Amino acid sequence: MHKATPPWKVVLAVFSLLLTVFVWERGLEESFSRPSVTPALSLHQHEIALLAEPAVPKPFRAVLVGEKPRRDYRDLLSEIPSSQLEERERLIAGLLEPSEMNRRNLLEAPFQKESYASLKKIVLENFGDSGFPPNVFQELVKIKSDPLLYRLSCLGLGGKEDVCIDSNISRTMAIRLSVSQFLPAIAVLLGSGLLIRQIWLLFRNAGISWPPLVALPLPLIDMLLLVAGGFVVLGEVVFPTLVAPISQSLTKGIDSPIREALRVFIGYSVMTVPPLIILRQQMNGLKSIQPPEGGWLQWRIAPVAPAFYRALTGWLMVTPLVLLTSWLINVWVGDQGGSNPLLEIVLSSKDPLALLFLLGTTVLLAPLFEELIFRGALLPVLAKEFGVRWGVLISALIFAVAHLSVGEFAPLTVLGLGLAIVRLSTGRLLPCIFMHSLWNGITFLSLLLLGG
Repeated sequence: MHKATPPWKVVLAVFSLLLTVFVWERGLEESFSRPSVTPALSLHQHEIALLAEPAVPKPFRAVLVGEKPRRDYRDLLSEIPSSQLEERERLIAGLLEPSEMNRRNLLEAPFQKESYASLKKIVLENFGDSGFPPNVFQELVKIKSDPLLYRLSCLGLGGKEDVCIDSNISRTMAIRLSVSQFLPAIAVLLGSGLLIRQIWLLFRNAGISWPPLVALPLPLIDMLLLVAGGFVVLGEVVFPTLVAPISQSLTKGIDSPIREALRVFIGYSVMTVPPLIILRQQMNGLKSIQPPEGGWLQWRIAPVAPAFYRALTGWLMVTPLVLLTSWLINVWVGDQGGSNPLLEIVLSSKDPLALLFLLGTTVLLAPLFEELIFRGALLPVLAKEFGVRWGVLISALIFAVAHLSVGEFAPLTVLGLGLAIVRLSTGRLLPCIFMHSLWNGITFLSLLLLGG
């Protein structure tokens, strides 16, 4: 039996809940105006496919790069109004356009970047000629650091393939494209097989043995204070507001994109402080109660190998379900936008130090902190109060809405369900941390492969 709840705690919990509803409602509403990372990912993938085409064996071209990657990329760019195209994208669209009139329409607006403006003039005057016009090659050398722009310009101006196509770049892009496409495909196949096996075991009622549920002996109001008061009000609103000027001052002299990545790392680290302090205080109040074997949060770090195995199988089984959910949402509702801004930073960043800070945030900090709060403290209490099924569902919904993205709400709910089932079926927190880290890490790797 829980002790009587002090009135001050009730008032604070209600106030925190009201603020959380307001913050989450505003955050979800604002997510509609945030751009989706999907269009940028598609553009990057088509660009890599075009660069990789010469190095891909003919039997595999249809699968990896498509039958006509130039046409596919041109069609994709044509769906974007020319006024919304970046200068580089507009120049590429012009180089891919077979119609001279359409090419001139695409390139008629002035270019601010000097190398683009020079290339535009050369293209409009000499595109389609056989053999390099005088002094053209010297101009092309200026854009050689941009492989696609160089290749399209070089070939369009009459250059030969051995001059215009860098075989090393083509091979590199072919490898990147292969990994980015085959890794999800293999995960879906293996995960689907594991899911079918698990469903068969459930049908036969065989091989199912979950450990006893261990939950913090705390009332729901304490979980409300932890999540609403600590995670949202203090962690997402108060502390970041107070620390933002300090973070900006510390990173003022640092160049982009390291500055943005460092601010993300600092911001996320600061956000974890209030809920961790609250959780520590709540657990300090349990010192008079004998903790169960493995502790209240069931970290149970050893043995590590079985924990990683359960994390890997959990990741494999949840992957096809998350991807199917994302596909169904796109088919039925369309792209709702609202992607995590961190995805765009990872996709566009090429600086190793910036990527290191982002990697630390997504693959280490986020899984460790979020699993501690959502699957370590919240889920077992909800499962004990409302039953396992409702506890799993409610915790997954809270986990999804806390990411403040309408477009990612459904897939994150499915991921949350998978993480919750791993937590309860293993009786350990460590497999959940590994699984969450694996999910974020594979997403990070995919963005790296398609970025740049």
